[in-house]
Order: sequence, then C-alpha cells, then structure tokens
Amino acid sequence: MAKQLVECVPNFSEGRDLSIIDQITREIEGVDGVKLLDVDPGAATNRTVVTFVGEPEPVKIAAIAAMTKAKELIDMSKHSGAHPRFGATDVCPLIPVANISMDEVVEHARDLAKRAANALDYPIYCYEFAALTENRRNLAVVRAGEYEALADKLGKDEYAPDFGPNQFRPRSGATAVGARKFLIAYNFNLNTTSVRRANSIAFDVREAGRVERKGNPITGEVVRDENGEPKRIPGTCKATKGIGWYIDEYGIAQVSMNITDIDVSPVHVVFDEISNSAIRRGIRVTGSELVGLIPLQVMIDAGKHYLRKQQRSVGVSEGELINIAVKSLGLDDLKPFEPEKKIIEYALRDDSESTLIQMDLVEFADETASESPAPGGGSVSAYLGALGVSLSTMVANLSSHKRGWDDRWEEFSEWAEKGQALKNKLLALVDEDTNAFNKIMNAFRLPKDSEDDKKVRTKAIQDATVYAIEVPMETLETAVESMDLIQKMVEIGNPNSVTDAGVGALCARSAAIGAYLNVRINTGDLKDEKLKADFLAKGLELKKQAVELEEKILALVEEKI
Repeated sequence: MAKQLVECVPNFSEGRDLSIIDQITREIEGVDGVKLLDVDPGAATNRTVVTFVGEPEPVKIAAIAAMTKAKELIDMSKHSGAHPRFGATDVCPLIPVANISMDEVVEHARDLAKRAANALDYPIYCYEFAALTENRRNLAVVRAGEYEALADKLGKDEYAPDFGPNQFRPRSGATAVGARKFLIAYNFNLNTTSVRRANSIAFDVREAGRVERKGNPITGEVVRDENGEPKRIPGTCKATKGIGWYIDEYGIAQVSMNITDIDVSPVHVVFDEISNSAIRRGIRVTGSELVGLIPLQVMIDAGKHYLRKQQRSVGVSEGELINIAVKSLGLDDLKPFEPEKKIIEYALRDDSESTLIQMDLVEFADETASESPAPGGGSVSAYLGALGVSLSTMVANLSSHKRGWDDRWEEFSEWAEKGQALKNKLLALVDEDTNAFNKIMNAFRLPKDSEDDKKVRTKAIQDATVYAIEVPMETLETAVESMDLIQKMVEIGNPNSVTDAGVGALCARSAAIGAYLNVRINTGDLKDEKLKADFLAKGLELKKQAVELEEKILALVEEKI
C-alpha cells in the first residue's frame, strides 16, 4: 500500500528567458500525481534545473510533457552557455525516493526514454544505472563533444542513440535519460570564521581527501606516484564531495558537502565524521543546514542512530524519530526545520484529503456513529488492532528504559521496533478498509447500458470485492501476528505493565474476529467459488489462532498479577 516515489530532475537548456521556463514547468504542474519542488535557473550556464516528484507513471507523463514543451520553445542552434549540454532537454534522470528499488527505477527510466523518443522523434540516450551498455554509464562520455558534435556523430553506428532516430535534429539536439542515486546537499555550521580550517575538516571527510605532502601538510612537497601524479590521502566518507566556505548571512564558516550516495554514506554518519574532525581541531559543529528536500527514511535512520548511541529504544513513533534526528543533527540551528516542507513524503501530502487516522478520538467516534456507512467494522477492527499492539509496544519501551534492566535495552528496543511497524500497518488499514468499500460503491455506479458496459461493470465489481476481502484479511493476519509480541511482553516485560499487555490481547483478539466477520460477509458477493473457499478457510484458521492466543495470554496475565 505504500506509494512508490521517484524524483525527476530534468535540466533544460534555457536559464535566461524565465517565460520559457514558466511554460515548461506549467506542463509539469498540470499533471495530477506529481509535485513541483524546485526550479533553479542559471543565467551564466543558460540552464535550468527542475525538480519534481511523484509516483513513477505520472512522473514519466510529466517528464514527456515538459520535454515536449522544451522542444517547442528552445532552439539549440542558437544556444550558448557555460555548462556542457547537447539538447533542449539536456538530461532527465530518475531517482529513487521511497519504496522503490534502483532496478525498478532503471526500468522506468528506460521506459521513459523509449516513450519520449516515440513522442518527440529525436535521439535519446540512456546513462548511469539506466545505461544499456557499460560504455554509456558516464554522462560525460554520452555527451562528449556536446551539441556541436552531434551532427557528425549521429548517423554513425557507434553513436546511434538507444531510442529514437539516428539523425541530427538541429533544433532539439538529444537528451540523456538516466537513473541515479539521490543526492543530498548538506552544510555543516562551525563555531569558527576560518575557511582554511573548514576546508581542513572537509578534506578529512570527503572521498577525494587531500593531496599527500612530505612534512608540513600544507606547504610540504607533494608526494607523487610512479606516473608523476599527486598521491591523495582519502577522506573517511565515500560518495561525498566537500569544501569549506564563509557565509556572510550567518557570520560563520561552513563545510558544504554533497552526499552522492546516501546508502554508502548516510547523513548521520557524515555528520558524526565532520563533528569528530572539528573536535580534533578545537572546533564544534553547532548544527547543520539542509539544502533542498530529504527522503523520510533518511530522517528515520538518523533518529534511530542517535537513539542507539544513547542506548534507548528505537521503537518509537515516526514523529519522535524525526524530532530526535532534527535535534541531533542541529537542523534547527540557523532557522526552524519544518518537516512538512523539508521531507519529500510530507511535502507531497494532499492536505485537502481527510483521512480517518488524522482525526482525533472524538472526531473518529462521531464519524463512526454518523449515518455514513464508512468507517465501518473493518476500519474499527484495524484501529482496535493498532491500539492492541500499541499497548504491547508501550510495555517494550517501558521495559527498555526500566532501571536495573540497562543491559536489556536493545532486546526490548527490537520488540518495540516490531510493534511500531505492526501499528503503522494497522493504522494504514483503517483508511484502506474505507477505501475498499468506496471501490465497491464506485464499481456499482458504472454504466450498464450495453453488453460491453455490463461486462466491464461486472469485472470491476468482482475486482473490488476481492480487494474488499483482502484488506480485512490483512488486518486479521496482522492482528494475529501482533499477538506474538503481546505474549512476549506478558512473559518477559516490565511486570508492572502486565495488565496493559493483557488489554492489548483483548484488542488484538477483537480486531481479528471483527476482520474475520468482514471477510465472511464480503465473500458473499464473490462469484469465484474456489477463491471464496480459500478466503474463508484461511480466515477461519486465523480467527481460531486469535481466540486460542488470547486465552493463553490472559492465563499468563492472571499468573503474573
């Protein structure tokens, strides 16, 4: 159910005529399901970098729409600028943001390249992870000679594009479509005004490090290899680039870094390395500054990292993890850090769409009690399950922080982390159950005037019915799964909270039975008898497990009281 998100960063060969850029970006904004995050024009480079994000399909549609408008408005035969380029849309990389692998992004990038070539009728190359051949991974190789060399290169087999005609299009040039890792631009605030010391810290950490010298590290003779090239002492963090500078606005020096692969060098690791280098020089990192937006998972990973350093449970809410990350990284040092604007997934939220889990307790109860048929028993069952596993997660966290149990914090932290994952899944199912009900209603509203209409409508109703069974089945499975955690907390958790875990078992059992009832009633409209029998058999078995586990857990609670 989690949305796959990709970022698209097309670079257009126009940075001076803002009316052209405005027309291009309006094409992006006109596509439902994508959000324009940033537009960065440069006059000297005569180039604009645009950033937008969304699910893969709408992102590809928006990219092609923008490329189409760029083809219409930008004439490469008249273009000049300081930045390398060979097309009106020069490059168009896709970047994984959330719930999507690089392999999947590669397939989307190649699909985008193929569709763009068909729509625009000019040469498209694939580069970096999306490259179809190893020798085209490097963008510099693909773009060698720039626009001015295209007329001679195109038409030759070795320079044939991956998609589109092997012919020179003077007005449009060519485009490189790629897949690459997410890049984070990140600045570290120092309690010094010295750019030289900021540079020294940057050299300690950045992958390229510093030039090796004999004797004095600044004025000493450069050490060279057998080819006469300067030797380098690598920095501590791979996939990073960095330099020191002075910021008049803040009156401090900063280390400015680009992290080009957050899997290799996570933000919190780079922060710690910069801090360690600064301390060795009698300097302190007072905080940091994020340029642009950041994926949610990066903040969650940072929050967990700093909680582990404190030997505290990481099984806490998403909001608390983000707060720990902000405070630990000092992201609010220079100005307030606003998660809803700086975290990509939050920036994409549509505040106009109300969800059940955003309601307060009174609102949820009032909505349930209203004449509206949704939320119904399925949503309430999922919420009961979320409350049940939340209680056992509370017991895990209390146990992790219990005085005298310091050597067991990690054991209980792992249980709490599992509990948080189950809680989040069940909370998502609260709204998904209502969405499933709405799918059925929408299917029944489809026209049935012709025989074809009736076939489409019947299939839609059956598909929606299957989904309306699968959602409570997932609630049932998750509720039963949560009872293992609940039982464990009764057995080994803080004895003062054993009844809390017991109440959690009551909630989980009720959630399971409630979900099973929804499975049963929704199978009534299912025409596939075998599928119906499979659903009912599986549901009945899980319901029995829930009842048996509740009885076992409550017996353990009685023994502990």
